[in-house]
Amino acid sequence: MSALYPEIEPYDHGLLDTGDGNLIYWEACGNPAGRPALVLHGGPGSGCSTTARRHFDPDTYRIILFDQRNCGRSLPSAADPETDLSLNTTWHLVADIERLRVFFGIDTWLVFGNSWGSTLALTYAETHPQRVAAIVISGVTTTRRSEIDWLYHGMAPLFPEEWHRFRQAASRQEQDQDMVAAYHHLLNHPDSETRLKAARDWHDWEAASILLADANGLPRRWADPAYLLTRARIITHYFANGAWLDDGQLLNNAGRLAGIPAILLQGRFDIEAPLVTAWELVRAWPQSELQILPHAAHSTANPDMSAAIVAATDRFRHLHQK
Repeated sequence: MSALYPEIEPYDHGLLDTGDGNLIYWEACGNPAGRPALVLHGGPGSGCSTTARRHFDPDTYRIILFDQRNCGRSLPSAADPETDLSLNTTWHLVADIERLRVFFGIDTWLVFGNSWGSTLALTYAETHPQRVAAIVISGVTTTRRSEIDWLYHGMAPLFPEEWHRFRQAASRQEQDQDMVAAYHHLLNHPDSETRLKAARDWHDWEAASILLADANGLPRRWADPAYLLTRARIITHYFANGAWLDDGQLLNNAGRLAGIPAILLQGRFDIEAPLVTAWELVRAWPQSELQILPHAAHSTANPDMSAAIVAATDRFRHLHQK
């Protein structure tokens, strides 16, 4: 039996104009008068999912989801090579979150994020701690240089065949370069077939660790070429720029989170985001609690992880608002 709440549809949705040529898709689900909760999707560039709505009690929570810049239903799409990503940075996303908060008339909200969403949740909370009532994050990342290097170099000994293909797929002159930089170049190539092949090759490398952790297979959205182009182009854009964060910034500034209660959920077998980051964060954040799930990995689709997320949001249902 699933621990998730039943499927629900948004009671409202729309596009928020950021004033710089971007339109951010948002949707609101659950109880319009309920406790506000913000969902930050992973990727970056994956877009929000219908499953994420089900991590919250719809009778208690007013659930706000949005597609981050240039992905999902937000416009313009990063799949279009003419879309300029220079206005898509971590700090633009933090500003978009604040625009949404003001738009909805919310004072404080619970913030949930998985994977890249956890990095964004921490960045937002350290920037606007007075607006965060509580935090739930899973697959904890802070997007340090060491974490990026692990994803696109450090994991190589675990998947030697897939790593060989990943490197070979880059052009000959780029094989000895940083893989993020190499693919960032290919995904912005003027030739459409070159871009699409790079997007598929990029996701083939990610598939190695995903399939090991989740026997159910790859996300259905990966069958859409436009989705692959969008996601790969945005990921390489962010990681090539270190997410516009000073290295170690989020851990170094964890003191700004003082007073914010949090639950950190981490799978013991999370290859993509090794446990050490969550362990370091909880040591620097006294109000946080780390739950290590012995049989879970990086995916929120894992039954143990999805149940833990629901249990965490349930615990904060009646938290006193700031």
